[in-house]
Amino acid sequence: MAYPVTLIPGDGTGPEITEATRRVLDATGVRFIWHVQEAGLLVLEREGSILPPRVLDSIRQTGVALKGPITTPIGRGMRSANVTLRKSLDLFANIRPAKSFPGLRSRYSNIDLIIVRENTEDLYAGIEFQRGSPDMAELVDWLDAHTQVQLSRDAAISIKYISYAASRRIVKFAFDYALANKRRKVTAVHKANIMRYSDGLFLAVAQEVAREYPQIQFEDRIVDNMCMQLVQKPEQYDVLVLPNLYGDILSDLSAGLIGGLGVAPGANIGNEYAVFEPVHGSAPKYAGQNKVNPMAMMFSGALLLRHLGERPAAERLEAALGAVIAEGKYVTYDLKPTPDDKSAVGTSQVADAVIARLRHG
Repeated sequence: MAYPVTLIPGDGTGPEITEATRRVLDATGVRFIWHVQEAGLLVLEREGSILPPRVLDSIRQTGVALKGPITTPIGRGMRSANVTLRKSLDLFANIRPAKSFPGLRSRYSNIDLIIVRENTEDLYAGIEFQRGSPDMAELVDWLDAHTQVQLSRDAAISIKYISYAASRRIVKFAFDYALANKRRKVTAVHKANIMRYSDGLFLAVAQEVAREYPQIQFEDRIVDNMCMQLVQKPEQYDVLVLPNLYGDILSDLSAGLIGGLGVAPGANIGNEYAVFEPVHGSAPKYAGQNKVNPMAMMFSGALLLRHLGERPAAERLEAALGAVIAEGKYVTYDLKPTPDDKSAVGTSQVADAVIARLRHG
């Protein structure tokens, strides 16, 4: 069986790491039919959009995509490609694994976390009121009349929006993910002690859903305490489920625990579609230099394999990546003891090393 997959190379260094990842995935023995869809800044000049409708149409056809990083134009008031994908395809769950591998430069050697971030609501919902606008003045008047809080008119406002339905589906997703991947515990992260209604709703829903999964341990943590806990004793945590903003922050914190964004994979998953991508940006200053680390996208490829039900191939790919990291010979500059290490290899050479491990063990 061959799997149809939309392949979005992106821009900046995206095409290089995407090609390296495609080669590695093909070397696993799993067969793919790649539907290549160009997107990014060059496409913006030709088609007027960094993410043309044909890209979304392709994902709706294949159901799954592997995406390289895409630059968001600055100062044009343009929504990022990631936000467009999440909104258009209802990719409500952002998955960010953080796992230690021998050879990574980190203070920790025992990290194995899954961050499950709600992707559609919270302060990232985009409900904002600009300072000095008529809508802002009307909102301040209403708040003055209906609350005991008097706001300065020299301000801007963002609305924190959390619903029962979105909270329930993300927490249920986290528990189902824990079951499917033999995880032991789910921790809901919140600030319900201060934001009693919004975060309080998220926590109440998490507690409600947890009662439906008695075989999975459940607990909750206040977000600031959670940050301290992850730095002091990360080995005590397993699957974390969080509203959008906290999930964004803690997922980068977790990447820092394992050695950085160069090895941090990501997935955006909904009920119908899934998009897999590295967490880092497009790094346009390195474009075409065969220099950047492709491993975050390769680990994202392993998540893609798991999503397709090809678990043995995913495990072999992760083992091959781990072996290349542990050996430390065929890795890019960011995984060397010093960035100016002359023995660092390029993007395509990392792919060659991983493929050799896949073929010969």
